[in-house]
Amino acid sequence: MGFFTLLLNSITVSSSSSSSPAGEPPHFSLLRAIHGLPVLELSSICINLTLFLVFLLIISAKQISVCAGRIRLHKDDSVANSSPIRRSITVGGEVQDVIVGTGFKLSVSCCFYVLLVQVVVLGFDGFGLIREAVDGKVVDWSAVALPATQVLAWFVLSFSALHCKFKVSERFPLLLRVWWSISFVICFCTLYVDGKSFLVDGSSYFSSHVAANFAVTPALAFLCFVAIRGVTGIQVCRNSDLQEPLLLEEEEAGCLKVTPYSDAGLFSLATLSWLNSLLSLGAKRPLELKDIPLLAPKDRAKSNYKVLNSNWEKLKAENQSKQPSLAWVILKSFWKEAACNAVFALLNTLVSYVGPYMITYFVDYLGGRETFPHEGYVLAGIFFVSKLVETLTTRQWYLGVDILGMHVRSALTAMVYRKGLKLSSLAKQSHTSGEIVNYMAVDVQRVGDYSWYLHDIWMLPLQIILALAILYKNVGIASVATLIATIISIVVTVPLAKVQEDYQDKLMSAKDERMRKTSECLRNMRILKLQAWEDKYRVRLEEMRGVEFKWLRKALYSQAFVTFIFWSSPIFVAAVTFATSILLGGQLTAGSVLSALATFRILQEPLRNFPDLVSMMAQTKVSLDRISGFLQEEELQEDATIVLPRGMSKVAIEIKDGEFCWDPSSSRPTLSGIQMKVERGMRVAVCGMVGSGKSSFLSCILGEIPKISGEVRVCGTAAYVSQSAWIQSGNIEENVLFGSPMDKAKYKNVINACSLKKDFELFSHGDQTIIGDRGINLSGGQKQRVQLARALYQDADIYLLDDPFSAVDAHTSSELFKEYIMTALANKTVVFVTHQVEFLPTADLIL
Repeated sequence: MGFFTLLLNSITVSSSSSSSPAGEPPHFSLLRAIHGLPVLELSSICINLTLFLVFLLIISAKQISVCAGRIRLHKDDSVANSSPIRRSITVGGEVQDVIVGTGFKLSVSCCFYVLLVQVVVLGFDGFGLIREAVDGKVVDWSAVALPATQVLAWFVLSFSALHCKFKVSERFPLLLRVWWSISFVICFCTLYVDGKSFLVDGSSYFSSHVAANFAVTPALAFLCFVAIRGVTGIQVCRNSDLQEPLLLEEEEAGCLKVTPYSDAGLFSLATLSWLNSLLSLGAKRPLELKDIPLLAPKDRAKSNYKVLNSNWEKLKAENQSKQPSLAWVILKSFWKEAACNAVFALLNTLVSYVGPYMITYFVDYLGGRETFPHEGYVLAGIFFVSKLVETLTTRQWYLGVDILGMHVRSALTAMVYRKGLKLSSLAKQSHTSGEIVNYMAVDVQRVGDYSWYLHDIWMLPLQIILALAILYKNVGIASVATLIATIISIVVTVPLAKVQEDYQDKLMSAKDERMRKTSECLRNMRILKLQAWEDKYRVRLEEMRGVEFKWLRKALYSQAFVTFIFWSSPIFVAAVTFATSILLGGQLTAGSVLSALATFRILQEPLRNFPDLVSMMAQTKVSLDRISGFLQEEELQEDATIVLPRGMSKVAIEIKDGEFCWDPSSSRPTLSGIQMKVERGMRVAVCGMVGSGKSSFLSCILGEIPKISGEVRVCGTAAYVSQSAWIQSGNIEENVLFGSPMDKAKYKNVINACSLKKDFELFSHGDQTIIGDRGINLSGGQKQRVQLARALYQDADIYLLDDPFSAVDAHTSSELFKEYIMTALANKTVVFVTHQVEFLPTADLIL
């Protein structure tokens, strides 16, 4: 006890007897000593203490949130007074094993190694100061401030890194990575200062701090590299049987590996090294479809469609009297990606003007005017860093723009496609299949491509402002002439943009008309050939192509004129600026001229791209209006048919007081006074003269015809066979399966029931025969039996057959009726339209 009393007295005496003004309190003396530390040591102390406080704040916030959650759960339990709440967490698969990699072990080892070095330094410095205090010497206790804060910081860092193992974290926390990076930067700067001073002063500069800094540099360099990657090295292995979904999506049939881009680190994203594995595989052998990884869930068309469609429906519901803006919906859906992209575009724009701004100082330095020591190295470093940042941001900007455009295209294509499936009969008359294909192939592509021009709207004014600031610095008031010349160059294109928009609108209308007529000719090519009308219709199509070419020529000529103006605008602006400067008596030096020319060169690209921006804005507006108009077309009535789950009712089809009309504005309904109840398993025959409404009756069950009044109930799934066969391109097997999995026994029974076995024997490749576009290689009866087989393979509860035997001969129709309706569909509900009265005695109900 006597030793410690003597030690404390010595510390107090030595602190109070330091070189401080008389009467100054001891803690002021300590603060003065700390302020006297080197800048790097003082910075290290402040940064470590600040990050330590942030760490404590985060821990406190987490604890408070946990306590608040427990209190809320306790209140819920006491209020509900029911059974205890059980929280269940659903994961993709059960954790089977955790593999701790070498990288994690090295990271933790480096942290504890740095902690050990700092503890040794603190002990060494503290022991030396205590010994001096015991001897009665004046002690500067600020010397232990740096190792003390380092020990505190690395204690927190070491155990935080070790805690990732118990949390099974695959990535280090962001605060930990930032702390490691800052520590390495400070260590590197201190190493540079120590090395330079050591070369000047020799061994007299050597101290425990210098030795410790040299010792921890390799460990901090490794930790900085780990911080950039962010990956801990801990791998979580999951049970593949439990992780595999019960139903694989079609897109996941080839490859179940997700792209590395989804979880790439900062370094991998900056260098695009996440592509290395795929590129190295492609260098060894040609890539196959299974080698291409899947998109991340957030990049898939399904996710983007859900977001865009949800915002579109919300906007329509908010103000039904006002036409919704599709452009606003797209911006609202993808604003985060656009904003992230804007950051890279802004950085790229700012650093691109560093060169023109600094080139004046560089020319002066080359001329012998050195403003401060080592100015040349500093300028060269600034040029290098700005170009490096410009390159990195350019790559990220272009990649982000491409991904944004892909998201917009995939979402809009899905919306247009789904809308085409739900169009009402009246809306289908004004939008042919050719026009809908145009919406997806031309208009959607144009809207997606506009993402490349999205940021030019605000970047062009920013670039002009930065250029004017640099020019004002170099040529003075003559920069006003630059602004006037630039405004003139931009304003000239405004009326041309309106003209171009009008031309583009008429061009798209002409294109739609030509596509409509061309599709009609291709669908009826057999009639044109039989009637020898090819030349006449070829001339008509060429005339329509001539009208389209006329508007295309006008649109391109107007675009060429705008492009010519802006290709010459940078030269015009430079000439006006220098001429104004000379007329005003300004002095143009080599540095100012080079800086001005470099500024004009950078400003040249956005000015040249401005006509493309104007043209693209006009084209995109037209495409957005066309797509928006299509998306607002009338859809099939959602309440036209009430669909009940299978087995919920014994009544398969029920119609009460049904009144239907293809044209809702017509005063005369197509069908009226329909009363029908069909129980499960019944066969219903529908007869009548031509045009009596037999097909419309089936359409009212399907919900295709607009319902004016009444109620239609359907219990279970329905399969429909139309009067005119619909065949998709491909082989016969693909047409029968229609995307369903192959069941060989079921497939064989379906083929026998549809009398297709003999036809397969006639084909050279059986059911693998390619049947051509719309089944052109098949006869009418064969096409009808193929679509009957497709309906039967789906195993629906209700079958609606619209005169299925009209395209086959009498013998085949009798065999089909016996094998298909009487045998294969014996336990199904069947409603069939027919003109053959010999089939009526087998029906349970005749309409």
